[in-house]
Amino acid sequence: MRLRRLVLFIAVLAAAGGGAPPAMASANKGGKAITAGPSDYGRMLFDANGQAIYAFELDGDKKSNCYGDCAKAWPPVLTKNAPRAKGGVKAKLLGTTKRKNGTRQVTYAGKPLYFYVNEEPGEVLCHNVFLNGGLWWVLGPNGKPRP
Repeated sequence: MRLRRLVLFIAVLAAAGGGAPPAMASANKGGKAITAGPSDYGRMLFDANGQAIYAFELDGDKKSNCYGDCAKAWPPVLTKNAPRAKGGVKAKLLGTTKRKNGTRQVTYAGKPLYFYVNEEPGEVLCHNVFLNGGLWWVLGPNGKPRP
């Protein structure tokens, strides 16, 4: 299982165009890179470090409903600049929405994006899981939840 995760992580990094250490990646003047990579659910969204990305069924179009304890378990995917499409992600589907605290959360096909706090890069533990009052889904490059 660990070898499979490592192979997935390397594949996602390759698709994203490299693997700068997180400290260097955050210093990049470009926005957050979003890429697509393989998973047990088909191709889905990841960040450039191989971290799985999720959408929350209770969110509205470009409106997050995940704050407080929800956002502690499901940190929003944040960016300071316009997000960047890599590895099969459609740039026209990327966007941002402003959170209550003024930070910019990345959206894909209008859906605010999140990480799950208890996952390592390459892990996908919470697809189609009911937590914080709703379902959490991974998204395919087309912006739709994976089966």
